[in-house]
Amino acid sequence: MSTIIQLAIVLGIMVLVHEFGHFAVAKLCGIRVEVFSIGFGKRLFGFRRGDTEYQIAAVPLGGYVKMAGEMGFSGNELSPGSVAPTDPGDFNAHPRWQRILVALAGPFANFILALGLMTGVSMLHNEVQEFIDGPAHSDYITLNTPASRTGIHSGDTIVHYDTIENPTWDQVGIRSLLNLNQTIPFSFIHDGQRTDTKLFVENKGAPDDFSLDNLGIIPKMQTTPVQVDSLEPSMPAARAGLKPHDKIVSIDGLQLHSVPALLSYLQDQAGKPASLVIQRTAADGTAQTLPIQVTPELAETPGGPKEKDYRLGFVAVQPPVKVERLPFDKAVVASWQFNKKGSLLIVEVLKRLFTRQVSVKSLQSPIGIGQQIHQAAQMPGWMPLIGLMSYISLNLGIFNLLPIPILDGGMILFLLIETIMRRDVNQQIKERVYQVAFVCLLAFFAFVIFNDLTKLNLFTKLKP
Repeated sequence: MSTIIQLAIVLGIMVLVHEFGHFAVAKLCGIRVEVFSIGFGKRLFGFRRGDTEYQIAAVPLGGYVKMAGEMGFSGNELSPGSVAPTDPGDFNAHPRWQRILVALAGPFANFILALGLMTGVSMLHNEVQEFIDGPAHSDYITLNTPASRTGIHSGDTIVHYDTIENPTWDQVGIRSLLNLNQTIPFSFIHDGQRTDTKLFVENKGAPDDFSLDNLGIIPKMQTTPVQVDSLEPSMPAARAGLKPHDKIVSIDGLQLHSVPALLSYLQDQAGKPASLVIQRTAADGTAQTLPIQVTPELAETPGGPKEKDYRLGFVAVQPPVKVERLPFDKAVVASWQFNKKGSLLIVEVLKRLFTRQVSVKSLQSPIGIGQQIHQAAQMPGWMPLIGLMSYISLNLGIFNLLPIPILDGGMILFLLIETIMRRDVNQQIKERVYQVAFVCLLAFFAFVIFNDLTKLNLFTKLKP
């Protein structure tokens, strides 16, 4: 229920802003707006002010602005006018350039929302892990994985990944998602020597479940050793004598800098006893180095998935994060860069969908979006949720600009064609095109929704 409520609130904001864009420009152009609706279907409640009925409808997965002349704009739908313009307030009575502006206003409002959201986060509290934007230094390479088969070693640096030279970890993650189950160019530096090879971006599960762990690459999240924050009772770390604030300098002679790297190493060793070198600060402030022997135990992670891994049983101090509070001008620049990167990624995904380099199964319906919103809302800080909202707003804006009939972009395409022809497209032809496009879009959404439904736990448990 909380997921449904969170989805309704977020999508409600996106649709409200989108429709307000259409509404505001239509009013400025002197077009009479008859209905401003959040949601489709049966009217639940609303009120009338002037010529416009403002309402909330039963199906909260979109909305529309209905203008005089029977032209309806929506977050997902357009319907062509069928009545000849006899009223100066009719949509079709206005110049084509004004109608194009009205169609552009919805997506443009979504872009403005995305820019505003990230500007606000950057000004108030922008918290990101430091390693994300840094060089792609590896901390540990898991055995028998796609990465290990390239010859890369723990501590090596990735210097080329797909099309990116000297990538950051953020870029490595993005390029991986764009190339699931494909082979890409891959280069790394080991002992000062560059090796140019190829990497298969293997992903056996759903695209949503992909992480760099699948490839066997664990990023170096900090330069300092892993530090113990607290211990789990009756687990190997507590029994071996580890204490809060201890730093794990090395394990079996290997220097690792994050919990994911430690866990991957423990799984590779399959429960063998490990030799730790611990740095401990004494009461007088002096640092002591102590050797400790510990045997990992197969156990579940508290609050995690019900799967057992080899663990030592302690909670670590989190890797360092950057907290920025930027002035307005710099916050706008940071927001512009964030949204520019997101927009280019969305456009590239669309391009790869048409070239069949990205599967349609990687797309998400409101069900998948709702799950992501719920997860982001549970994360600490505002950045995960606001960043996701910004990305959804960009998606909505770009999707509606596609030159597909019944979308804003389709309306713009028809108007441009009519401008070039200097006459209107035959109304019957236009209506048939809209009807076919509407059926195709419904079938597409049904497929995406079905794909998301099959990923739910209810259906996953039914699989052999």
